[in-house]
Amino acid sequence: MEVKIHRRSRLMQALSLILFLLLVGAYAQLEWRVPQTVRQSVVQGRGAILASDGTVLARSVDGKRVYPQGVLAGQVVGMMGASAGLEGLEYSYNSQLEGGEDLKLTLEPRTQAAAESALGKAVVKHRAEYGSVVVMETRTGRLLAAASYPPFDPNNWRSYSREAIRNRPFLDVYEPGSVIKGLVVAAAINEGLTTPTTQYDTPMRRYVGGRWGSTINDAVAHPPVLTTKQVLRYSSNVGMTHIVEQFPNEGLRNYLLEYGFGRDVSIPTVMTATGRLQPLRNWGDLVRATNAFGQGMDTTTLQLAAAYNALANDGRYVSPRLVEDAGRLEQREVIRPDSARTTRAMLQAVIDEGIPGQAGLAGYALAGKTGTAQVVVGKRYSGEIYNSVFAGFFPADAPRVTVAVMVHGAKVDHHGSQTAAPIYRDIAAEILSGWGTIPAAKAPETKNE
Repeated sequence: MEVKIHRRSRLMQALSLILFLLLVGAYAQLEWRVPQTVRQSVVQGRGAILASDGTVLARSVDGKRVYPQGVLAGQVVGMMGASAGLEGLEYSYNSQLEGGEDLKLTLEPRTQAAAESALGKAVVKHRAEYGSVVVMETRTGRLLAAASYPPFDPNNWRSYSREAIRNRPFLDVYEPGSVIKGLVVAAAINEGLTTPTTQYDTPMRRYVGGRWGSTINDAVAHPPVLTTKQVLRYSSNVGMTHIVEQFPNEGLRNYLLEYGFGRDVSIPTVMTATGRLQPLRNWGDLVRATNAFGQGMDTTTLQLAAAYNALANDGRYVSPRLVEDAGRLEQREVIRPDSARTTRAMLQAVIDEGIPGQAGLAGYALAGKTGTAQVVVGKRYSGEIYNSVFAGFFPADAPRVTVAVMVHGAKVDHHGSQTAAPIYRDIAAEILSGWGTIPAAKAPETKNE
């Protein structure tokens, strides 16, 4: 009897092992979703993803999905699993790609590479955590680059963390800081509330908001009286409180909405985040003032680029585009052309007279504004963690390209002028070189007789 029991026990163990191996095999097939032969067929018939010049970013070869450019636009392209897209465009346009349709993007490989290179060098140099860049064609809204750091190679996607796969220009939400000042000044000029030469008393601090208010401080030393042009030049928070003092709350909030903040980005199919504007019921003197210098509101780098592009495009907002011929281009007038041109001249002076070494290129007309925003940690603004931001366009007098930059958590030289502005400059240099644009000759100095 004991021998029979022993034999039966061994038989049961063998059957259990066989069943276990069958379960492992079934799990493996579930993990890969389809049998290998079916998987190869599915992958092989999948459409390619191409850059604007036809460069292949994703294609199927011998039953495998490959990404010939490696990290170039890796987060934008995303990756494919066993039988379907998992992230990025591979996910968002899965049905079209499954149907064998190719996807042609607006991205320019040279511009994308320039953006990724400049961003990566800066993040490493300033010991930051991550960053993002958007480069946008002014008249059309075509996205020429959408860069994230750290880099991501979809060929080896299993070895990356979820954070590395993240398409940061479209998904990261943050307070933009003083970069918003250029947009608010343009709105105030459009409403006749200020001019470039209007003067304001600007001490280094000012209390705003009555009983429930707060003291607004400036970080950069400046004269006690500033014009609107100088308010941008010195990035004066106090000056901005004066500029928006007569701006109705609803009016200023509506301008921010028209610039694209606090609303969905009209870009078909692609996954994007929506920044935040406080509801109008929360607006008072203090909220109006802090929003005027980019505090208490949220944006993405994509939204920031589209907003600044409205200034570049003579006051007309155009929705960003990533996939050619995908959806209708959304357009609206935010400010008048003359208001946009006046503001552009002041933003050129911000670089020429304020930070020529960080954001400027000798012989070229560049325009833009910095932002250095404290990051909220535990419901309080941190004194150690910052977002370094820059947004601008070029050529300043007739813009063709808009650039927005964000770097998070720089531990060395964290100000927007130190970290983000040089990224903009380096990208502009690469694009202008590609255009073959010759720098303007410096005007000869005149001598008094």
